[in-house]
Amino acid sequence: MIQSISGPEPAAPRSFDWRRWLNSDRTAAVFVVITLVAMIAGEIAERQGGARDIRNALFVLAYITGGYFGLVASIQALLRREIEVDLLMVLAALGAAIVDSPFEGAMLLFLFSLSNVLQTYAIGRTRDAIRSLMKMRPTVATLKQNGAEIQVGIEAVAVGDIFILRPGERVPLDGVVIEGDTILDQSSVTGESMPVHREVGATLFAGTINLTGSVDVRVSKLAKDSTIARMIQLVEDAQGQKANTQQFLDKAERYYAAGVILFTLALIVVPLLFGEAFDTAFYRAMTAMVVASPCALVISTPATILSAIGNGARHGVLFKGGASLEQTAQIAVVAFDKTGTLTVGKPTVTDVTVIPIEDTYLTTSEALNASAPQYENVLLTLAAAVEARSEHPLGKAILAAAESRNIVLPDLEDFMSVPGCGVRGKVHFMAGMEVWVGNPRLFDGQNVERLNAALSEVGRLQDLGKTSVIVARRRPDKSFVALGVIAIADTLRPGAREVVAALKRIGVKRVVMITGDSVRVARAIGAQAGVDEVYADLLPEDKVRIVKENLKYGKVAMVGDGVNDAPALATSSIGFAMGAAGSDVALESADVVLMANDLSKIPYAISMARHARRVVFQNLAFSMAVILILLVSALVFQLQLPLGVVGHEGSTVIVCLNGLRLLAYRNSYSAVVAAPLAVAA
Repeated sequence: MIQSISGPEPAAPRSFDWRRWLNSDRTAAVFVVITLVAMIAGEIAERQGGARDIRNALFVLAYITGGYFGLVASIQALLRREIEVDLLMVLAALGAAIVDSPFEGAMLLFLFSLSNVLQTYAIGRTRDAIRSLMKMRPTVATLKQNGAEIQVGIEAVAVGDIFILRPGERVPLDGVVIEGDTILDQSSVTGESMPVHREVGATLFAGTINLTGSVDVRVSKLAKDSTIARMIQLVEDAQGQKANTQQFLDKAERYYAAGVILFTLALIVVPLLFGEAFDTAFYRAMTAMVVASPCALVISTPATILSAIGNGARHGVLFKGGASLEQTAQIAVVAFDKTGTLTVGKPTVTDVTVIPIEDTYLTTSEALNASAPQYENVLLTLAAAVEARSEHPLGKAILAAAESRNIVLPDLEDFMSVPGCGVRGKVHFMAGMEVWVGNPRLFDGQNVERLNAALSEVGRLQDLGKTSVIVARRRPDKSFVALGVIAIADTLRPGAREVVAALKRIGVKRVVMITGDSVRVARAIGAQAGVDEVYADLLPEDKVRIVKENLKYGKVAMVGDGVNDAPALATSSIGFAMGAAGSDVALESADVVLMANDLSKIPYAISMARHARRVVFQNLAFSMAVILILLVSALVFQLQLPLGVVGHEGSTVIVCLNGLRLLAYRNSYSAVVAAPLAVAA
């Protein structure tokens, strides 16, 4: 039976908050409608010869509703000793009323307030990533307590509590599976396109969807510290950080607005000195003030940047602000860490080589055939039986390989570890035999048949960047016979080579690999990945030096795990943290966070950032061109104020919509690169 713990008592109703209502987005939309209706009604009243008081009242209403938010923003800016675009619009509308053109002034305020509402809506659309993330957070979890199931709010769950996760439910909190296994859809958090299998010991992230089985999960993080909560905070912080272009425009806007006001005053005063009528000079000045206002310039950058950040968040790429997005667009060099980035990050058996010999312990009538899988399994059986007692990572890799082939291990006795050399023990296999597994030093001074063949194979595998162990049997006469060689290596991550190729196709000048691993191993992995240059045997400070050296080619992106590569990540122009789901350090140290170990997101992020930069340039060029054309038209060709208003505000809406296109951006390279990753999964 499931019990439920109710929440707090509902709060008592509060009095209506007029200040909050006046400053809401919904009120702004209502004011726009009122302005439009009052403006049209006032114009109709004037044309129909209606009472002048009614006409004036309607236009006053239009001015109040259309200019309220602009007036408030202007006053706030003036209190900070700043001049902004809103003040220009309010002054232009008042000027139109002074020259007895209230309809033009009301139209200006209507279109200006309408464009602001549309801008607010457009930027709000870019925050869908946050809203969708918020929806992914379940509000309750079903805990197991004293044999009963209790539903509680996730804020009341403590680390160590156990909750039940059933098919179709979202994971409420980060935790570790302690019973059962299931298939999870993690695309919402990590961006992985394929469902993943999760069993005992696996980590689950809050917000992901359980597809099949029922599992018990022990909570590892509080609700406020969960992966999904940190993602939400990161995206919110990112959308609050401005790009360099936007920061420049924000500063320039204040000086530009002041210049427009001075220019407008000059357009009024100078013609009067030459005898021109006040109404004509004033009307032209008001038109020039309207068309010269930089509304479209100001909104062009944030609309684009925020759209790109929202798009990236939905695809598991989290930019830490507009500055990070701009830097990503300028990347010329990508430097990959090796272990855990270009490679899987753990030793894996790659080769099992059987040395053909005549041996009655293994076969009675024929020589071992190195290509026969059954003999490879025999070699793995002997090696894994001895390594089962070992704590060495290479031994664990051999044991994992035997388990993957469903090999049943025989009993072992007299186990002994020889530090720095290998292990040995008596394996209860067939008639029983003493098996030694280790590097060539283990057999120094021993009489080993077929040792040269084994050493030749070891050398060949080392040239490929693989670590090898020799498996040998000790005969009753104390001599040895080499049975085979097992190679272990940290293998290249699926799709890594395709990612490197994609980076070069999109115009990255250099792709390099930097690692603390040996030169031989690093070169082998680098050749497989197709990088341009390999830097090996590096300490953390050496990685920083290599990053600085590559800055001569342009902006350098460092791709690492956010922990061991923290100095290099901080030194690079832009730092990419791999597999940041569950890694606090990665979220803190990198400029761009990839929520899954998906290398294909790197060319995707670079391509999208470059596309965003192109859209920003398009918007800036279009906005400046419109201002220039309208300004010349107002000064030379007597452009009418209504046309100037439509042209000015129309350009603002156009650049806003152009920036919103980034929300739907999709890159073909990502799909091409993701194909081998999906197959591997």
